Amino acid sequence: PEKEVLGEGAKVFDFCVIGKDGTEHLFEIHTDAETVGEALVALELIAGEQGPYGLYVKSVLGQTLDYETDKMYWSFLINGESAMTGVDMAPITEGERYAFEATPA
Repeated sequence: PEKEVLGEGAKVFDFCVIGKDGTEHLFEIHTDAETVGEALVALELIAGEQGPYGLYVKSVLGQTLDYETDKMYWSFLINGESAMTGVDMAPITEGERYAFEATPA
């Protein structure tokens, strides 16, 4: 898929969304935010609520996953691996690729 360029700022990172139907959306994010979460929330690409571990992402690109109903959740990946930190705690590191993937529970 084509990479969509969004935002403006000194930091640049790739962001990928893999929806529940397997569709991939690629973005090149430009931001001055400190964390990946801050950048994505500001661009309205992700939404959620604050939980005990930071931002609990429920909606990505307007696609909401409900753990109870859909038996799926959004997993946050850094370079293709499950992140050890929440999206709002993840500092933006040039060259790393960040993603949200609809994941079966």
